[in-house]
Amino acid sequence: MHRLRHALRPHSHDTADQVDRELETSRAGIRAVWVSLAVLTVTAALQAVVVVWSGSVALLGDTLHNVADALTAVPLFIAFVVGRRPPNRRYTYGYGRAEDLAGIVIVLFIAASAVLAGVEAIRRLVHPADVDHLPAVAAAGVLGFLGNEVVAQYRIRVGRRIGSAALVADGLHARTDGFTSLGVLVGAGGLALGWRWADPVVGLLITAAILLVLAGAARQVYRRLMDAVDPHLVDTVERTLRETAGVLDIGTARLRWIGHRLRAECEIVVDERLDVVAAHDIAVVAEHRLLHAVPRLAWALVHADPRARDGADHHAVVAHHHRP
Repeated sequence: MHRLRHALRPHSHDTADQVDRELETSRAGIRAVWVSLAVLTVTAALQAVVVVWSGSVALLGDTLHNVADALTAVPLFIAFVVGRRPPNRRYTYGYGRAEDLAGIVIVLFIAASAVLAGVEAIRRLVHPADVDHLPAVAAAGVLGFLGNEVVAQYRIRVGRRIGSAALVADGLHARTDGFTSLGVLVGAGGLALGWRWADPVVGLLITAAILLVLAGAARQVYRRLMDAVDPHLVDTVERTLRETAGVLDIGTARLRWIGHRLRAECEIVVDERLDVVAAHDIAVVAEHRLLHAVPRLAWALVHADPRARDGADHHAVVAHHHRP
């Protein structure tokens, strides 16, 4: 069925079409950023009203936390806009790495959230404070959780769809803020029972949860910066190359993320009796099959090596340059 659709509605993998796909995914990321900013701004504004009415320091901290989360839209927006710029002679791979830099900023935001939450929890544990209008405070906590969870699910879903580690990390950040808001609800319940220590203890537990999410987000961004990919993607590349007609063997297969798109650099072995055109045709077919088999693969460079029947090494002249 897939081959039939391809025959009836052929498509192109040329540079212009790749740029169109890049713009489309960047537009999706920018849209996710602005929708998230709008939702969190409304959430923080409604919470601020309750803060003024109740005088809750805990809710004030949660409101400021949500404001800070909304501000993470700024580095993401810059990253998606910069990432749309085409490659040039200095940045030959383009500007997709701007998303990874935004991911670092977001991880720092999460770390700052953990520090602020921990400091505030300890301060409230040492200096307990009374809070008025507990039902309104509890409702504001629920509102904060719902707003952040909506944003988290949206960011993570779009981020995974377009392959943006920065957007996924920002979604995880929003989820931690939602847990912080639930902490306000739990703390308000404890205060209603007369447990003045409930609010700061819950705050410390929330800090621990934020640190766990921080570790996961930092690991994800670190792997992206170190050009790590899912090993299953490498398996898919190798299997696709081996199953390509005319490919006798494969050499190295490398993958790397450039923003939210993948780039592959692969080696295949073909019959040494083939002329240049025939070997090139096999490489092009292999590239085409990779573009269909590997999700979010935008470019694939396939190098064809001849199989030497006499044991000759066709790369001997450069072998000494490739030693580790």
